[in-house]
Amino acid sequence: MRFNSTVFQQFLKLVPRSTFNQLAKKHHSGRALRSMTRWSQFIALSFAQITGRKSLRDIELGLQSHQQSLYHLGGRLVKRSSLARVNEKQSYLFYRDLFGHLYQQCQAQAPRHNFNFDHKLYSLDASVIDLSLKLFPWAKCSQHKAAVKLHLGLDHDGLIPAVAVVTDGSVADSTIAPTLDFPQGSIVVVDRGYHDFSWFKSLTGNGVFFVTRLKSKVKYDTISVQEALPGSDVESDAMIQLTGIRAQKLVMPKLRRVITVCPITRIRYVFLTNAMHLDAQVIADLYKARWEVELFFKWIKQNLKIKWFIGTSKNAVLTQIWSALCVNLLIAFLTFCSKTHHSMQQVLRLLSVTFFHRMEMYSLVRGDIGYGPPTKHSPQLSMGF
Repeated sequence: MRFNSTVFQQFLKLVPRSTFNQLAKKHHSGRALRSMTRWSQFIALSFAQITGRKSLRDIELGLQSHQQSLYHLGGRLVKRSSLARVNEKQSYLFYRDLFGHLYQQCQAQAPRHNFNFDHKLYSLDASVIDLSLKLFPWAKCSQHKAAVKLHLGLDHDGLIPAVAVVTDGSVADSTIAPTLDFPQGSIVVVDRGYHDFSWFKSLTGNGVFFVTRLKSKVKYDTISVQEALPGSDVESDAMIQLTGIRAQKLVMPKLRRVITVCPITRIRYVFLTNAMHLDAQVIADLYKARWEVELFFKWIKQNLKIKWFIGTSKNAVLTQIWSALCVNLLIAFLTFCSKTHHSMQQVLRLLSVTFFHRMEMYSLVRGDIGYGPPTKHSPQLSMGF
């Protein structure tokens, strides 16, 4: 009988260990870690994210019940006091950098988006993570509220997070957008919360295309209008020049205004873009595809642990959020490499109930295990004669 390591052990092998050790050495502070290493911390946090553990005691007891497997995982017995101390004292920047390396690894296996062009496509948005003001006073963003905000750029190749920033809950979306780098020739889709003319001009100068909704109070002159095709959802396609005081000071380039009408609700949508080469209907479809980033926030909040925190310090909270993003990329990488028909949510559920089982992980995810030729039943069992 063929020997298989545990599913958990195979899952951890998706992490490039040499890169992990280099980052751990780079971001280490203080004395050498003895009772709890960075690798043991990652094992504990990954276990908590996959299996839905909600407290330090829950993580400790869960791993203790599989104590023999920890040796083969390369980790040590986890004590909640040690885990709490490492989460609080060792910088969360380690997981932020690990996230960047895992994204590069995942990107190589991710399927392309469904649009008929070669541009990289990103959707940019932010989501607030509410916290208790009593337990997290450092995250106070108003008189009666505490929160942090996750700003995220979703890569539509595989629908995986490409860039992320975690800030205080009161930080505006448009403040973070100029700090993010997108490759030349890519398309960034944002909502009206990112309406910043200086950022739009910077994107245009860097060869990056954007698509957003046009605010109703923006002043502009229409330069030319292209006639819409009969029966099309596109009502208008025009070249415009912004004429507001700020736009004139910035010397904004000419932009494109596309108006479409939803065939079901009959609601008019007005889009602003610098992508002159794309069809007007594609512009509308790109903004519609922005909904994927909203679905990502919903998925990660429902399936991973970024709403219940096992530590109250700022570093512990950020460590847990970044570790959740790293686990998300590992699940996506496993999904892409196995070429399974299962969704990421189904893969996560499979992992959660088989983490310490000894079976081949890729076969499990593909659904090969447990499937075979139909069994020949006895005629008596089917009431046959």
